[in-house]
Amino acid sequence: MATLALSRVCTTAAILASVGMLTAQQSTPALRVVSPAEDALIAGPTRLVAVLDPPSAARTIREIIFFADGQQVCKVSRPPFECDWDAGERINPHLIRASAVLRSGGRISATVQTKGLDISEEVDVDVVQVTAVVTDDDGRFVKDLKPEDFVLSEDNKAQPITNFASQNIPLEMVVALDVSASMQDALAGVKGHAKRFLSGLRAADQVTLLAFNESAYTLAKRSTDQEARARAIDLMEPWGGTALYDTIIKAIELLGRQSGRRSVVLFSDGDDQSSRAPLEAAITKAEGSDATIYAIGQGRAVRSPELQKLMKQLARVSGGRAFFTEDTDRLNTIFEEVLEDLRNQYLLSYSAPSSQRDGQWHEIRVKTKNNKHAVRARQGYRLSPR
Repeated sequence: MATLALSRVCTTAAILASVGMLTAQQSTPALRVVSPAEDALIAGPTRLVAVLDPPSAARTIREIIFFADGQQVCKVSRPPFECDWDAGERINPHLIRASAVLRSGGRISATVQTKGLDISEEVDVDVVQVTAVVTDDDGRFVKDLKPEDFVLSEDNKAQPITNFASQNIPLEMVVALDVSASMQDALAGVKGHAKRFLSGLRAADQVTLLAFNESAYTLAKRSTDQEARARAIDLMEPWGGTALYDTIIKAIELLGRQSGRRSVVLFSDGDDQSSRAPLEAAITKAEGSDATIYAIGQGRAVRSPELQKLMKQLARVSGGRAFFTEDTDRLNTIFEEVLEDLRNQYLLSYSAPSSQRDGQWHEIRVKTKNNKHAVRARQGYRLSPR
């Protein structure tokens, strides 16, 4: 009897130990590097971002250490797990690794490998990025296209597509919200719609939040921290005039240089009253950028032909869209349409001739080979002399 009881005890202990091991295995979080993306082309200031699955596992982490090409870049002890690193001027391949130190003493790691351009491509070559949205006759997004489905030309000359992406494309965005005095009555509603819009972005998307009136100022620096952005929006108060042109220039300048999608969402309810820069400078800045611009005019902007003309021009030349409404409640629908656009973008790249650094306008055309689809993309670019 004693031997049988001991056997039962040992068996029970073994079962509990097995269950404990399984539980420990199941509770180990997964670590992913979400920026830069696998096979991305990166150069210049680059945000390194790692996420845990599930996010609640952050409390089990002592710190996350980022490495680039074997060299330690930074340590981060609490969410968001991200930091900045300069990838250099040339587009070289890099190995990015994130290593999470568990409070229990273990480690988990994740790596991504970025791509480089061949040496022959890298000498005095500018990479032109084109973000495109494709729709059918009914306005529905056309998905799952391949590089060979597109025809891309510059100044009526066909260009070979050197890089193509349709999923998990890094996104860096600047959201600029008008907080001039004329926003007094509408601001409460705008705050709610803007927070819902930002919460609909992917966890890895980098966002800088600007507010502008007589000047443009940063509410939340470039980050993936959605809670920080929401808190910053809650602090907005209306006052002053509208420096729209200055804000357009600043928003574009804040966007990084790493490969991926860049976008500006610009919300205003009135004409420019306070900018130091002229209108032409804002337009030239937009033409020299590969950022897709979504311009939203609300309230007084609906009755301003000049503002509508500007917003439509910015959207058209960049491949974005312009919206106008006097109904604050419709902003939620507009922001959702912008999100759907962002979720259905293709990114195409090609090498521009070095001789094109002449400050002149070079026309870009993108279409699908069957020519049955509508393609919305940037219409051209300017490259300033070195």
